[in-house]
Amino acid sequence: MTTDPLLLDHRRRWLALILLCLGVLMIVLDTTIVNVALPSIRADLAFSETSLVWVVNAYMLTFGGFLLLGGRLGDLYGHRRLFIAGIVGFTLASLACGVAPTQVVLIAARAVQGVAGAVVSAVALSLIMNLFTEAGERAKAMGVYGFVCASGGSIGVLLGGLLTGTLGWRAVFLVNLPIGVAVVALCLRLLPAGVSAAQRAKLDWAGAGSITLSLMLAVYAVVNGNAAGWASAQTLGLLGLAVALFVAFVLVETKVAVPLMPLTLFKRRNVATANVVGVLWAAAMFAWFFLSALYMQLVLGYSPWQVGLGFLPANLIMAVFSLGLSARIVMRWGLRGPLAVGLWLAAAGLALFARAPVQGDFVVDVLTGMLLLGLGGGIAFNPVLLAAMSDVDAADSGLASGVVNTAFMMGGALGLAVLASGAAARTAGLQAAGVPPVDALNQGYQLAFVLGAAFAALAGGLGAAFLRTGRLASSSSSSPATQPEGEAA
Repeated sequence: MTTDPLLLDHRRRWLALILLCLGVLMIVLDTTIVNVALPSIRADLAFSETSLVWVVNAYMLTFGGFLLLGGRLGDLYGHRRLFIAGIVGFTLASLACGVAPTQVVLIAARAVQGVAGAVVSAVALSLIMNLFTEAGERAKAMGVYGFVCASGGSIGVLLGGLLTGTLGWRAVFLVNLPIGVAVVALCLRLLPAGVSAAQRAKLDWAGAGSITLSLMLAVYAVVNGNAAGWASAQTLGLLGLAVALFVAFVLVETKVAVPLMPLTLFKRRNVATANVVGVLWAAAMFAWFFLSALYMQLVLGYSPWQVGLGFLPANLIMAVFSLGLSARIVMRWGLRGPLAVGLWLAAAGLALFARAPVQGDFVVDVLTGMLLLGLGGGIAFNPVLLAAMSDVDAADSGLASGVVNTAFMMGGALGLAVLASGAAARTAGLQAAGVPPVDALNQGYQLAFVLGAAFAALAGGLGAAFLRTGRLASSSSSSPATQPEGEAA
């Protein structure tokens, strides 16, 4: 399933890319923009501390659980159709969040947002890959997409603070309405419809159910691990059940005629390598984003606005690379070298954060690490995505997109849980030994940054050792335009 690039002129394809990225930006922003508004939501709807976490968890659960299914549905029934349906669902759910009169309504609407967001995220990448089949243009387009994914979180912090402070917490949801309406309207004009492909295969319901439930249980166990305890019966039981369902999913996929996820997909070295790298990379990036924000706010005493501005240099560097330089680097040196160098630069940036003191200076202890992380992220993000998609046939592009998004999602969630738990344990141990609270907190963050740097360095090493670079150039020669797109606008 694919969009025939011949149906779109050069200008129209790039406008379509901007449109797709705008839809994805809505989804990415929602993972962080809500965090800033949580205190206001708690006060207005009378949430308790334990129930407030479900404003975040409901979204995380359904988003993580439906990524694979969303990508496969795009392959079966059309990437454009699923993208539009996802944007419509996300927009309506945002409206429900913005006017929610009770806790139950807000949490339910957040769960729907997660499902719709998973669909949009899973199919947007495959739409971009199928719109841009020439290697140079594809690298540029993926750079734009990568920048949106990498920088959306910190943009959300700034935008969330602005909207909550001026218009109230409901504005962080209602701002999605005009964006969603515009995206849907322009999609109908810029993304061409194709021949329906729904008759090509039936959905593997057993595989879909087992993997979706497995992912949701795993996400739930991870996001509640610190509160419930990592060795608790609840956490271990949920993780064990998630593993059992995953094993059942693998067994189902070996038996059914048309599997949800053909296991042969992982025999393709670039796909397998890129997804392992993606798990480690996401763990390192989550460590950077969340823990450096905590370091600036809780150790250095920065305000939320100052924290958001602290990320601005890294975002600007990522923009410069993602929106131009990264594509040139990939076309000149391929995927393997830039991926490894970028991840090693990011590891160096995290290592610098690991030595940041309690009385840290912004230029010396924050800015230098941010610059290295921005540089590394700007160089590496594009090759990771290209590697995950470049070995995949057009008919499986939605699935491959869902897989790599799931790798990032689960890697980030698991990595952050491990690193945050390690930081908390070290902090608690130091406080018990009589170390001042701020010093103990900072040393806990330092341990997490060391582990994050190790993850990034290992990811770079795996990419350098196992990634092949030859498929990028050849991807343009075998245009997927001959595959039908499952759409009916």
